[in-house]
Amino acid sequence: MVNIGIDLGTTNSLVSYWTEEGPIIIPNSLGERLTPSVISIDDNGDVLIGKIAKERQITHPEVSASLFKRTMGTKKIYKFGDKEFLSEELSALILKALKEDAEHFLGIPIREAVISVPAYFSDAQRKATKRAGELAGLKVDRLITEPTAAALAYGLLHAKSETKVLVFDLGGGTFDVSILEFFDNIMEVRAVAGDNYLGGEDFTEVLVTLFLKHHGLKREGINDSIYALLRKEAELAKRSFCDNRVVTLNCSIDGEKLSYEITIEEYEKSVKSLLNRLKEPVERALSDSSLKISDIESILLVGGATKFPLIRQFVSKLFGRFAFVNINPEEVVALGASVQAALKGKDAAFKEIILTDVCPYTLGTTVSVKKSYGYYETGHFLPIIERNTTIPVSRVERLYTIYDDQKVINVEILQGESRLSKDNIYLGELNIMVPPCVAGEEAVDIRYTYDINGILEAEVTAVSTGTKRSVIIEKNFGHMTKEEVTNRIEALSYLKTHPRENQENKLIIARGERLFQESLGMDRHRIADMLRDFEDVLEKQDLKEIEETRNKIKDLFNTIDGREDF
Repeated sequence: MVNIGIDLGTTNSLVSYWTEEGPIIIPNSLGERLTPSVISIDDNGDVLIGKIAKERQITHPEVSASLFKRTMGTKKIYKFGDKEFLSEELSALILKALKEDAEHFLGIPIREAVISVPAYFSDAQRKATKRAGELAGLKVDRLITEPTAAALAYGLLHAKSETKVLVFDLGGGTFDVSILEFFDNIMEVRAVAGDNYLGGEDFTEVLVTLFLKHHGLKREGINDSIYALLRKEAELAKRSFCDNRVVTLNCSIDGEKLSYEITIEEYEKSVKSLLNRLKEPVERALSDSSLKISDIESILLVGGATKFPLIRQFVSKLFGRFAFVNINPEEVVALGASVQAALKGKDAAFKEIILTDVCPYTLGTTVSVKKSYGYYETGHFLPIIERNTTIPVSRVERLYTIYDDQKVINVEILQGESRLSKDNIYLGELNIMVPPCVAGEEAVDIRYTYDINGILEAEVTAVSTGTKRSVIIEKNFGHMTKEEVTNRIEALSYLKTHPRENQENKLIIARGERLFQESLGMDRHRIADMLRDFEDVLEKQDLKEIEETRNKIKDLFNTIDGREDF
């Protein structure tokens, strides 16, 4: 049995598996290594995934969605006509497609996977990721943090016997920093920090905002289709900074072709606040690990956004040295996930490797504290498991009743770093009965257990009676009962996806529709004629003629686009 590793990304997702020669990325149905994390629904109600959906996001934004990883574990609903999805259900469709790609490539059924998550994902977000795997038909016993996965791939291939590594992971939608130490076949995570709402997409959004401001436009006055096109053009303009110091952003709005020129210096000034946000998690991780920048021997760049020269220059200035880029930053997490899958499967090559991870947030409860005038004030946060504690971990705190004849003790389960409970994140609660007695004579033991997948269980025991109550945070946003999961698996199974052999044909049509919308004049007529001809050829079902026509159309589209497929 083969266990696969999946990088479920905000912008792109990948799947890999372990071989004797090392981890291998599995291509998707289009023969490409990256699958855009985009979902679209066509006129027949069929699901389109990846590159085809990315094209349709411009022409059919009302039935397309991306960046849904940012709302994992919340109640946000994505509507596609009469269909509604949670972000974990959309993620399940991506995972299902990756699972099918792996099965097609390997020629065997795939039942288990290791899935990566941002190190700074909360308990609710991790649970939602596991549910997404379950909805996709995968058993997910193990989640691995993205920086840990990257460092695992890096460590096995490049690390010396004892070294401290900082992983700088800037993806499309999230940012993580992890500090790890390698010694004697042990990889220990010393500290993690991050920002779940900061990524390459935010650097793209700055260009969109500058463009709109330059032309006196507001987001509310632009329809979704034009806005999606503007974002695509902004992304291309951002990438152009790799080779140019001045770039031009072009977009037609209400029939008028608008342009905006910006220098790299102006852009760097505009993203200064984002760059400052990148510093904060770095400083926090160093502080929590009791290390200085000079103690870090290697810096590893992870995530597609770290390909941007501006980010690489920022990292070099921040650390006073160049980072390692020997592994493709867009693929390294998937490669590490497959290494973890091999470890989980007890592959002979990895029996001696030991991994440790940490809890990214402080977990605690609300307590009342006695004030100087003798009264109790509630709403104070008591940490039980501190952030960056090595996991798995189980910690217990004993708390006492605070007034006579108290019969119930309420235990709030909180996540955060603030002194007051109201400023932290509420995860759930437990109530337990205690015998009425004099204040301070009855007690409860509160035990928090945080497992290797970052899942929290809270258990409360009344000391005098031995009565116990426990919960695995049932009140998380986006929680689904077992029955609800079963029902959603059944509902999702009825959704049809296009056959693998039709993917390239569907992509050509989706791309043509997008180019028709973007183009004017003769180009539009040529595109329309080619699409009609292609649809006629498809009806003949002559595979050789379909391939020949498709290749001709692809050449024309590349000429009109002014660039190769991307």
